[in-house]
Amino acid sequence: MALGEALYESGGRLQHVYFPTTSIVSLLYVMDDGASAEIAVVGNEGILGISLFMGGETTPSRAVVQSAGFGYRLKAQLLKQEFNRAGPVMHLLLRYTQALITQMAQTAVCNRHHSVEQQLCRWLLLSLDRLSTDELRMTQELIANMLGVRREGVTEAAGNLQRAGLIRYSRGRITVLDRPRLEQEVCECYAVVKKEFDRLLSEIPLGNPFLSARALRQ
Repeated sequence: MALGEALYESGGRLQHVYFPTTSIVSLLYVMDDGASAEIAVVGNEGILGISLFMGGETTPSRAVVQSAGFGYRLKAQLLKQEFNRAGPVMHLLLRYTQALITQMAQTAVCNRHHSVEQQLCRWLLLSLDRLSTDELRMTQELIANMLGVRREGVTEAAGNLQRAGLIRYSRGRITVLDRPRLEQEVCECYAVVKKEFDRLLSEIPLGNPFLSARALRQ
């Protein structure tokens, strides 16, 4: 999955679902004038294409790779067949969907009530939770598109975090230098989302839960 690749577009019929392993994908809502804002991120904890088994064949959001890497792709019909068996996979999918809805709702609240700097901290921590490294490759323009804010706001927020020694930003690469302090600076939205994911999926082994044979037996 290449950086910036669109896995599906708003209103498009879903032909496949995706299980990221080392990549991260942003779900974006795109306005008529082209403006966009991120509503959720999906990484090695989840699946892209929940509308398929929630009763619809299309989705109003756009899925774009925010961190390049790998993942698995499965034909949509195969997932629907497994879901309709009402077994362990169905229950796992529904629990993940509840966690994802929490992330979407909290993102909306965060974008409305918290500063760009707090939003950036939340976005960085959510991304780090889905990566095996402390480094992200992302331009300020792409971050601005994700957060739905002006690029100047991201520049100022990233500059503040860099001067405080929390991150190092250079040529499209962001390295988190002090995660504990980053967690102190972030708003409560990050903890709310993480707590819900941990509550619903904590007993599942590390890695994508849908790719774990042990998880399916549970």
